[in-house]
Amino acid sequence: MLMVIDVGNTNTVLGVYDGEELIEHWRVATNAQSTTDELGVLYMSLFAARRIPPEQVGAAIVACVVPPAVHAITRACDRYFDVHPLFVGADVDCGMPIAYDNPREVGADRLVNAVAAYARWKTACVVVDFGTATTFDVIGAEGVYRGGVIAPGIGISLDALFLRASKLPRVNIARPERVIGTRTVDSMQAGIVFGYVGLVDGLVERIREEMPEDDVRVIATGGLAALISSETRHIHSVEPFLTLEGLRLIHERHRQTLEADGEPVPPPP
Repeated sequence: MLMVIDVGNTNTVLGVYDGEELIEHWRVATNAQSTTDELGVLYMSLFAARRIPPEQVGAAIVACVVPPAVHAITRACDRYFDVHPLFVGADVDCGMPIAYDNPREVGADRLVNAVAAYARWKTACVVVDFGTATTFDVIGAEGVYRGGVIAPGIGISLDALFLRASKLPRVNIARPERVIGTRTVDSMQAGIVFGYVGLVDGLVERIREEMPEDDVRVIATGGLAALISSETRHIHSVEPFLTLEGLRLIHERHRQTLEADGEPVPPPP
């Protein structure tokens, strides 16, 4: 089995693949200060709750945008699963050319999403990831990562509104019935939800104006993708496990490369 870990600034998503099938997944809060043992106990408890034997994990791959967490994740995988994780970065062959001035600036999660989207649709794509930041990643029809856009995330925007406007309460992110609110909570929710719908549609329109392709697939992923995407004009589909699938694909490519080079390779997970 293959363990895939997507470490974001707010949440961490773990998954387990048996071949090409995602058999289990979890979403937990990211804590950059977690120790090796804290992570190990967390991972083991998740596996135990689903009765997945940890000794069946033969490999692990990680996309991490929280550098302080790298050491503890590495040690936890080594100590509790007896596997050394592969971390996605500019030095890992993902099978996708990166047309960024400095490829090392591209977040691992963004690159992984791009790989998964192009592998599935084989066409020009825009991937919108609703995370701590909302990112828009552009993949050309030829399979090149062209770049993208980074905007403040929905949660960040809502927190800023609460923290900087002393009379406004903290509210849940939910779709109100109408745009024009008659209560403060409704008005704030309308501003966040429909404001973000406008941001997404506006940026996708501008991105497509700069793309030479007419046929462009727009995919959404991330925790709030379903809520926002249902109101947009341009998002074609929501893929909640896009990042995990990209990690699986990159791991498989890495394994095949090692085999071709004649280097020691663990058995397929």
